[in-house]
Amino acid sequence: MKKCKITVMKMTRYPDLIEKYENPLEHECDMYEGRVFIANGWKQPEGFCDSAWESISPYVRVLAHGGGDFFDGWMKDKKTAMISCADGFRPVTFYIEALDEDAE
Repeated sequence: MKKCKITVMKMTRYPDLIEKYENPLEHECDMYEGRVFIANGWKQPEGFCDSAWESISPYVRVLAHGGGDFFDGWMKDKKTAMISCADGFRPVTFYIEALDEDAE
């Protein structure tokens, strides 16, 4: 099993939807563009958003176990994936790469 690098690529925010539909939050997302996490195999990295992990973990699991080539050639590099979290108010897009380094 391999380690995977997870990089925050983009963050989007929909203030009109937040104002109309979301209850006020005490704490929003801790992500920022360029932030990098290393997953030890398919284990959730410390400090990684639980909700975002639910969205990306199936792809991390496949890449950590040597798989890839999602959706029949979707990504130029078959050992990568570009996945967004399921937050409809402030989605975050992650680039996931299988590393050559073995998981511990």
